[in-house]
Amino acid sequence: MNFLSYLISGISLGSVYALIALGYTMVYGIAKMLNFAHGDVIMIGGFVMFTAVSSAGTSPLVAIVCGIIVCTVLGVVIEKVAYKPLRNATPLAVLITAIGVSYLLQNAALLIFGSAAQSFPVLIEVPDWEITEGLTVTGVTLVTICVTIVIMIALMLFMRYTKPGAAMQAVAEDRGAAQLMGVSVNSTISLTFAIGSALAAVASLLLCSAYPQISPYTGAMPGIKAFVAAVFGGIGSIPGAMIGGILLGVIENLSKAYISSQLSDAIVFGVLILVLLIKPTGILGRKMAEKV
Repeated sequence: MNFLSYLISGISLGSVYALIALGYTMVYGIAKMLNFAHGDVIMIGGFVMFTAVSSAGTSPLVAIVCGIIVCTVLGVVIEKVAYKPLRNATPLAVLITAIGVSYLLQNAALLIFGSAAQSFPVLIEVPDWEITEGLTVTGVTLVTICVTIVIMIALMLFMRYTKPGAAMQAVAEDRGAAQLMGVSVNSTISLTFAIGSALAAVASLLLCSAYPQISPYTGAMPGIKAFVAAVFGGIGSIPGAMIGGILLGVIENLSKAYISSQLSDAIVFGVLILVLLIKPTGILGRKMAEKV
């Protein structure tokens, strides 16, 4: 029973990583940029929901909607202000800018909310499910797993059967050719950042509901691990992000349970190194032909 309990908890944690990794993998797959500020967008979303309930006294539903809207707008603003001017810059310049945006958001939160962790309000109220005697799955775990599966399926259908999804695939394949065919590259990339940031808000809700605390550092480590999950599954692949996130969550949880809670992070990153040595493109990644 203990193993099943740890496994289910790992799948729940991995589902959160998968949601965050979806944001990473969409932005990289389409805009070819690594948005390392993504973890801090998660933190901002959490603080918006926290403030909406604790200070403004809104209902949980209104707080969640506010968090998603703020994160979506923030993602678009970050893309327009920080990343758009660097579309033709070197990858190193984009990386340094992303780190700068991350520290800007983190320090802004430190100035406004302080460094101390605060209790996150209960926004998800779902009864626990007792599978068998001694094995109970929490409501938050059930919601997390179901929401992640629904979002992944919705994203795949969106990419395959909608015009904006087709535009995203065209921009990912060849930005110049897509522009010549009438695709608005700017709008497509902005939409990508908007969707990724909205997913960050949902991930923030699920993460802070499972671990009910919020601080300016809340999104830092989950953001890094989600990036690992995206690379693990094959960055640029939506199913890969899902698989990578869940595997990472399971590995981390089982490592904490059976090896050492202090070594779990090292084991997670060690597994990533091993996977990249064996299959550098990740589990579902594919080799990209490079024009010379």
